[in-house]
Amino acid sequence: MPLEDRAASRMCVLHRAEQRWEDRSFRELPQFLQAGDCLVLNNSKVFPSRLLGRRAGVHSLPVGKNNPKRTQNLSGEVEVFLLRPITDDALTWTALVRPGRKMRVGEWVRFNHLEAEILARGKFGERTIRFRTDRNIYDVLQEAGHMPLPPYIKRSDTAADRERYQTVYARETGSVAAPTAGLHFTPEILQECREAGAALAYVTLHVGLGTFQPLHSDEVEQNHLHSETFHIAAGDLAAIRKAKRRICVGTTSVRALESAWRGRERETDLFITPGFDFQATGAILTNFHLPRSSLLILICAFAGKDFTLAAYRHAVEAGYRFYSYGDCMLIL
Repeated sequence: MPLEDRAASRMCVLHRAEQRWEDRSFRELPQFLQAGDCLVLNNSKVFPSRLLGRRAGVHSLPVGKNNPKRTQNLSGEVEVFLLRPITDDALTWTALVRPGRKMRVGEWVRFNHLEAEILARGKFGERTIRFRTDRNIYDVLQEAGHMPLPPYIKRSDTAADRERYQTVYARETGSVAAPTAGLHFTPEILQECREAGAALAYVTLHVGLGTFQPLHSDEVEQNHLHSETFHIAAGDLAAIRKAKRRICVGTTSVRALESAWRGRERETDLFITPGFDFQATGAILTNFHLPRSSLLILICAFAGKDFTLAAYRHAVEAGYRFYSYGDCMLIL
């Protein structure tokens, strides 16, 4: 469960140059900032992208008085996890579907008053689905969807997660997982960061499968990430470029920033591994990540594998809380 107070998390501060760490509180973050710094925050907003429904057969007609047999075909629970829209009207999506093997192309799924048809199968088990609705799909999802809590959180989402599994500065709807390093911030802490002399700038990287997918190959270089959309407004990019030191809040901010520095626009599948040349990132605030994840590999690339894993062992021994609603580390 998340802490009642967002800013009450612990913060392990890693000093790369000195190869040491110290146990601090997240509330002390402004003490590590100075004039010329820029906090780079991902303002993507999580939407209720997890849908629970039932199989509704392969008929193309909608449920209604003129199609009573359709309702008799309802059988079998189905879970759909939306990943990203692939049409401008946001009615066609790439999604993960369970049970995947049973769901054929042409089959329909019903979620209360919302329906979707499976149009195609993807290379990695994804499905292309198309919703049938005359309403704005994001409005419908607010009513029919569930917040996409990570699978290691062994409980159903609650009304409180609608607010808590979201940063206080979230603005641009599109993520299927929270950029969790930002969950610790409160408006008061953000103001204290400004008073310490740091500028605030925003990137938008919509978190999708590329961020949280596990690594499938033991050879790091053999793994590839799904692409994700990102954007940095001209004013924010100017403030970021002007900074003497850029502190990226979360690995998604790192990927957006390093992608922009390499001339990428709108899409990135950048996989940061040890040996990567960080051109823009001066420090990182991040949560503790799952093993065998691209996120942990990125942190190892920035702080060094041995130093990172030693700090993780310390965090375990010291009782730090891990993962999405857990504590954080500041890597300087």
